[in-house]
Amino acid sequence: MENILGLLRIHVERGVNLAIRDVVSSDPYVIIKMGKQVRFFHFWQKLKTRVVKKNLNPEWNDDLTLSISDPHAPVQLFVYDKDRFSLDDKMGDAEFSIGPFLEAVKMRLEDLPNDTIVTSEKPSRQNCLAEESKIVWKDGKVIQKMVLRLRNVECGEVELQLDWIEVPGSKKL
Repeated sequence: MENILGLLRIHVERGVNLAIRDVVSSDPYVIIKMGKQVRFFHFWQKLKTRVVKKNLNPEWNDDLTLSISDPHAPVQLFVYDKDRFSLDDKMGDAEFSIGPFLEAVKMRLEDLPNDTIVTSEKPSRQNCLAEESKIVWKDGKVIQKMVLRLRNVECGEVELQLDWIEVPGSKKL
C-alpha cells in the first residue's frame, strides 16, 4: 500500500464508429493496461469492459479502476471484437498520459466553483486525443473527459472519463 499514490477510475463510456470485424458488425470490448514488462515478468494491471454484441457504437458505461504507483506510466487501451471459435480480432488501440490529470489533482482545488476548467490538453501527434480534453473541477473532484482516436485500424474512437480516488495511507502526489 505504501507505493500506491491513489486509484484512477476510468469510466469507459462508449465507442464511436468502430471497425467492422464480423460480417456486418462487431462484438466490441475494451482492455485497459498500465505498467511494464521486465524480462519475463509482467508488472501491469489489465482490466476489461463487458462485451456489447453486434454494435459499432457500443455504450459500455463501465468503471475500471487502476491503482497508480508510477504516475509516468502510460495507460494503454485496446479494443477487440469477441469471437466465439477463434482468437478475438483487434479493433485498434490508443494510449494516454495521466500526467496532466495528476498535476491538476495535486493542486487541491476545493474552493473552486463547480465546472471550473483547470487546464486542457489539445490533440497532437504525441497523443491519441481526437479533440481537446478538458480537466475540470466538478462536484468536489477533478475529472477529465477524453475522446481517443484509435490507432492501427481504419476508424473508431473511444470516449472516457477519468477521476481520482484518494487512498488513506497512500503516498502523496
